[in-house]
Amino acid sequence: MEITRLSLWHIPLTSHDTYYMADGKTCDTVETVLIALDTDSGLTGWGEVCPIPHYLPAYARGVAPALTEIAPVLIGADPRGPEALMARADTHLLGHIYAKSALDIALWDITGQAANLPLYTLLGGRQVETMPLYHSITCIAPDEMARIARNAQETGITQFQVKLGADANNEADIARLTQVREAVGHGPLVYGDWNCGATSLDATRVGRAVAHLDIMLEQPCPTISDCTRVRAATGLPMKLDENAHDTASLLEAHTAGCMDAVALKLAKFGGLSATRQARDLCLHLGAKMCVEDTWGSDITTAALLHLAASTPPSRLLNTCDLSSYVAPRLAPDAPTRKNGRIAPPDGPGLGVTPDRTALGKPDLILD
Repeated sequence: MEITRLSLWHIPLTSHDTYYMADGKTCDTVETVLIALDTDSGLTGWGEVCPIPHYLPAYARGVAPALTEIAPVLIGADPRGPEALMARADTHLLGHIYAKSALDIALWDITGQAANLPLYTLLGGRQVETMPLYHSITCIAPDEMARIARNAQETGITQFQVKLGADANNEADIARLTQVREAVGHGPLVYGDWNCGATSLDATRVGRAVAHLDIMLEQPCPTISDCTRVRAATGLPMKLDENAHDTASLLEAHTAGCMDAVALKLAKFGGLSATRQARDLCLHLGAKMCVEDTWGSDITTAALLHLAASTPPSRLLNTCDLSSYVAPRLAPDAPTRKNGRIAPPDGPGLGVTPDRTALGKPDLILD
């Protein structure tokens, strides 16, 4: 089997609600990049990556040039066995992890189809029928965030990520966490996420003010050392996100004692291959994991659900159906949430197929 063509589309995804985060970060309409790898056997593998503005050193329009550079390694190569081909791609072009994430997902899709197995079987075997979802709440007025939390809870959601810091107002952030906790009651997981937008002083003040409410904090500061300082000062458990991007960073955070939970996002690590390695390391380190991606629609959602489903449920904090936050949907057969949980697709490979006709003419074709 050989790869004969790579096609790429840029597709705007519009959030159902504008998504406000600390430090001026927003998600309203964000461009996702979809790729298709065609083979001489008739199989097509799909991949997706969607960098959001100001979040990581990645941008959507950087994907096409990176894949164009890698194309000589891809065209004519056997796509089965993604790690081997990705190693060749890494030698050919250093870095550009986010662009390689879409490629790696597409290679896994073909490999699963060729084996006639869903990806969760190849990633370790299915360990759970459905996985818990969290609901991310945009950083707006505290009473509105509490209303969103109540509405999500009525659909079965039991884990709530409360975005903080959009207005650089500690008192408002305290109210956000307090009112969301009051809205959902005792028991559900509530955690406040600054997306690196707080100083250790401000995060410590907010954390201490809500420490009696059973709250977890997520990535308040830009560095592991500052996040560690906040965890020590507040006594609250800490989830890392932006600082967790490879095995070295996971080991550093674990050694520092500030990684009770961690977000494993496909685009941060470079696709399913590298994120599976990170997952397996976290199993050894003992951290709970949120298996997800930076942003996107049906293709990346399907990929992360396969990895989540092959993760022991005792270590899976939650996962994410990114597709539910945005429009349009790209694959009519993609899974949807039910009662606050979601299941991976069951078909071979990713188990989802975009409507190629609806996508229109590709923005790039390499053959």
